[in-house]
Amino acid sequence: MQKLVVRMGDVTGYSPANHHGTVNHRLIAPETVGPTPIELLHGSLEPGGLAQPHAHPGIAQVCYLLEGRARVSCRGVTEEMGPGDACFFPADEEHSFHVIG
Repeated sequence: MQKLVVRMGDVTGYSPANHHGTVNHRLIAPETVGPTPIELLHGSLEPGGLAQPHAHPGIAQVCYLLEGRARVSCRGVTEEMGPGDACFFPADEEHSFHVIG
């Protein structure tokens, strides 16, 4: 049976390859709730932290910004985010995320 609620304390933080100043906790993902085409993670990024261009094969990603400012890029579009903003990275699409404030 899939989990309904995933708590931060239930998942181990990790620093992905090609990410700098980042610690992620994969909350909604295949390893926590079973097969799913999307993931939701809690990321802590240091000032100047970034995720260099990369893609997630077969899985889309949603990011919601709690505080600070970030610049995100995907499909040739670059936008800035602030607290309360969310972004969506489609499966298999190269994207990047850079803390700017």
